[in-house]
Amino acid sequence: MSLSVFSLMLVVFSLTTGEFVIAGILPEVASDLSVTITAAGLLVTAYAAGMIIGGPVITVLTARLPRRPLIAGLLLVSIAANLGSTVASDYAVLLVTRFGAGLVVATFFAVAIAITVSTAPPGKQGSAVAKVALGMNLGIVLGTPAGTFIGQNLGWRVTFAAVAAFTTLAMLLVLRFVPARPAVATGSVLSELRVLGNRGVQSAIALTVLGNVGVVMVFSYIAPLLTGVSEFPAASVPVLLLVYGGGAVVGNFLGGWLSDRALMPSLIGLLTVLAGALALFWVAGGVQALAAVLVFVIGVLAFAVIPGMQTRVMSTASTAPTLAVAVNASGFQLAAAFAGWLGGRLIDSDLGPSSLYLAGSLLTLTGLVVAVRSRRGDGRLADTGDPHDRAGSGPPDQDGAPGKRFPGAPLA
Repeated sequence: MSLSVFSLMLVVFSLTTGEFVIAGILPEVASDLSVTITAAGLLVTAYAAGMIIGGPVITVLTARLPRRPLIAGLLLVSIAANLGSTVASDYAVLLVTRFGAGLVVATFFAVAIAITVSTAPPGKQGSAVAKVALGMNLGIVLGTPAGTFIGQNLGWRVTFAAVAAFTTLAMLLVLRFVPARPAVATGSVLSELRVLGNRGVQSAIALTVLGNVGVVMVFSYIAPLLTGVSEFPAASVPVLLLVYGGGAVVGNFLGGWLSDRALMPSLIGLLTVLAGALALFWVAGGVQALAAVLVFVIGVLAFAVIPGMQTRVMSTASTAPTLAVAVNASGFQLAAAFAGWLGGRLIDSDLGPSSLYLAGSLLTLTGLVVAVRSRRGDGRLADTGDPHDRAGSGPPDQDGAPGKRFPGAPLA
């Protein structure tokens, strides 16, 4: 792993920790600020809302800025917001600072992925994206438990101070090792936004949303599912979450390797197996040994699809890849919000908690339908040679111009 990719991965680790650690310190925050757990939970929503809004808006507004100063600016906002959370005087202020922390995340992820793809060796773009995305896995598996431990023993404010400090360190490494890149946009804002009207880009974003919503719904309620359906003791849940996290790390690298070799066929295969695994969980979730294995398998599959989905967005939107990836990240947050709402409705219904597995499987199948249709559309373009509605022939080069098609792009 190059020092450039390593530096970007560390930032992703820090931002992911900052996003998810609030879940582990909600009781401490609620008690200290004299609010209910439900109200404290809105801090998670505020962060997600920042990502949803900030993704497209900030990416468009900053498209003409050189990449390295842009990264520094984005991370300074994140650092300031986390420091603001550290000294927040009341609940309202903390809501604002959490929103501010989320505001720049989608744009940073998009810029990081665009830089990583543009500097990766030919045919290794998916693997390079997987290395950056490893920071997300580690943020969930290591960063969030560490931040929770800090918050429970030193106070929740120290947790946010630690996130700010680590982000500062990672930013310094980025400024030292990530090569300079010019702005990716040279035309008008309207020309940047035009990429979102491309059917290939729309299909790629829909694939991310629909392909992930089912498994995100299951993961959102994984603790009550494991204790209520599989009847694991509550003390086993942290261990099973580590099992899931281990699967996520394996899946991240597996997905990168597969997407470099056959992008759309691998996504179709992974989504098929994921839908099947969720359905099997619905049928046999009460068998503890099988449930433990399925926790690992679903962790693998849930993260194996991510590198390919990101690469798909990049390859269909080479005229404005950063904006497309940022909107893709915002779309994922919307999917997560919907997944949380739907999962809650199902748990409270007569169908019971186990219905989440079946619903997750069916939702994953809708993503599979999008993937199959996209693959067939690629085949028709290859047969006819019709360039209509094709956003570009590959990822952008360092000047932001469409590059050559790389192995694993849509026609692979």
